[in-house]
Amino acid sequence: MNILIIGSGGREHAIGWKLKQSKQCGKLFFVCGNAGTGQLGVNLPCDITDFSGIKHICVEEQIELVVVGPEHPLVEGIVDYFRADKVLQDIAIIGPDKQGARLEGSKAFAKEFMRKNAIPTAVSMDVTPETIDVGIEYLRSLAAPYVLKADGLASGKGVVILHNLEEAERELKSMLEGKFGDASTKVVIEQFLNGLELSVFVLTDGENYKILPVAKDYKRIGEGDTGPNTGGMGAVSPVVFADEDFMKKVENRIIVPTLKGLKSAGIDYKGFIFLGLMNVESDPFVIEYNVRLGDPETECVVPLIESDLVELLLAAYRGKLKDTVLEIDDRAAITVMMVSGGYPGNYTTGKVISGLAGTKECVVFHAGTSIDVETQKVKSIGGRVLAITAVDYSLEAARKTVYENVEKVVFQDAAYRTDIGADILAYKA
Repeated sequence: MNILIIGSGGREHAIGWKLKQSKQCGKLFFVCGNAGTGQLGVNLPCDITDFSGIKHICVEEQIELVVVGPEHPLVEGIVDYFRADKVLQDIAIIGPDKQGARLEGSKAFAKEFMRKNAIPTAVSMDVTPETIDVGIEYLRSLAAPYVLKADGLASGKGVVILHNLEEAERELKSMLEGKFGDASTKVVIEQFLNGLELSVFVLTDGENYKILPVAKDYKRIGEGDTGPNTGGMGAVSPVVFADEDFMKKVENRIIVPTLKGLKSAGIDYKGFIFLGLMNVESDPFVIEYNVRLGDPETECVVPLIESDLVELLLAAYRGKLKDTVLEIDDRAAITVMMVSGGYPGNYTTGKVISGLAGTKECVVFHAGTSIDVETQKVKSIGGRVLAITAVDYSLEAARKTVYENVEKVVFQDAAYRTDIGADILAYKA
């Protein structure tokens, strides 16, 4: 079957890389892809929220399966668009409808959903410009640090953690005055949870579910988790502090109640649920929901999936996930993200990338890359440029391999963290 993947990052490259391994995969298309996805299939120019343009592609290329990578098309209602269109309604599309996508599209909605379904999460309050005085009083009732979250999508920049109360009050006012545009017309003030963060990915057909390999990502730009947050500087899987007992709690306290809550709300959810969790003294708490796979965790997790991903996705769409088996490689995986110098602040693009052909015993997933029309060389076009992943029988061995390959890849002002996975190796329960 012909498959369309919507998105242009490392996540979409990794998904395409895995789907291409299936005997059921015919032609592979990307909207709009990057230099790496272009090696797997055909990149087509189209905005990810141009639903009529995507419809035209689906018709022209006889698409039978659509995988939505990023959150924006889901929040904008691409699944609803497909279901309501007579030409598209028989195409299998992976992702929730607009109502289900509110789990990620609105922090306030997600918090209310968790409260209603008794899902463990930090205590919080929603604040609007009209209730800012109440919000400030609530801030003053909390102990530092203070967590402020823009209610809507803010390209991964809408969460602010501050240690000073006066700074938190000023930040709250700034956010409500439009610092993040419409995304922060409402702000969620949240209690800070102290623990170990991890990412759990669930594939569901609305009734049944499969848990993908658990990962830990590294959000901050600097060594030792210092500096500003980024879209992610790397990831490791598995996670040693997510043992069998802990994951049973995740299933019973979070996954099962989440699916029951979605069903009771009349939401037909067929796709991925990303659980951003905090392990607080061996108890799981939800920091956030995402309604798609995360990045760069996908580049780390997907290589550990041994099952046919096309079969799994079709089973989820058809409500047959219970009849499938998810086979997982029991080795360790690590992903290191190479970024443009200056990221996540100001950075320049258009840097020629060399050394890719010399990499071995790893997979290089492209994120912010393209092919230069004149020279036909790979160049950088974004802040996060490449995700390099290695898999081995120990994290230590995989880590050694991945950094050996990172050093082979060269572009001007390239940057990366050298401590990805070091904390996991040093972890003691």
